[in-house]
Amino acid sequence: MDLGLKDKTALVAGASAGLGLGVARALYLEGARVAMCSRDKDRITKAAASLSAKRDEVLPLVSDLTVPDDVEKLVKTVNDTFGRVDILFTNCGGPPLGQHDTVGEKEWELGYNLTFMSAIRLIQQVVPGMKARKFGRIILSTSLSAKQPIDNLLLSNTFRAGLLGYAKTISRELAPFGVTVNTVMPGYTKTERLNYLAEGLAQKSGRSKDNIFADWQGKIPLGRLGTTDEFGNLVAFLASSHAGFITGAAIAFDGGQTSGIL
Repeated sequence: MDLGLKDKTALVAGASAGLGLGVARALYLEGARVAMCSRDKDRITKAAASLSAKRDEVLPLVSDLTVPDDVEKLVKTVNDTFGRVDILFTNCGGPPLGQHDTVGEKEWELGYNLTFMSAIRLIQQVVPGMKARKFGRIILSTSLSAKQPIDNLLLSNTFRAGLLGYAKTISRELAPFGVTVNTVMPGYTKTERLNYLAEGLAQKSGRSKDNIFADWQGKIPLGRLGTTDEFGNLVAFLASSHAGFITGAAIAFDGGQTSGIL
């Protein structure tokens, strides 16, 4: 199936590894020009080189999405280089582990800026151009914790659920302009972030990482972890011409783990 992404321009946040890199790869393979950002120059440069050495196809950029000026400069650079942003994928590293009695003011502020406001700032920067062109695809990466909270992830549970409400609201506001807004909720997927969570839980519980991974897989009806390529393909479809009638949706990518109907 031709997804109709040739000559489209995508901005993929948090693209140096994991889910973001999987999305960048899928969009690039479908013919889109891809701008990729990360806070780490070396990592984003290597990630971009793994897709293409041509700067007119893949553009690595350094940006701290918790800093408003950085986000504004990021989108301006993409617009100056590629002319526009047709597709936006919001993504960032998850906030620290924690429970109600261990999360302090500093952690709450970090989680708010990293997990919540980073997405909103990016969207605010690209929406005017999308509205003017009467076309846009905005896909937000949240987590299955947005609908089914996970123990020890108080910050993630809180702010990712908030993004669902935000995305649903703006999807209705932007629909008349041909701009779709959807969220994808990844479950346990083979990423560095998942390894970080396993290490944190292992230290807290005294269990081995292997035991924790086995426990996670046992909760997934499909009996395995997801892959970043599978996740990237889902996002590429939502960004495509074939998904023009899908907006305001929150789609689980979790192997059937979420038990709720809606």
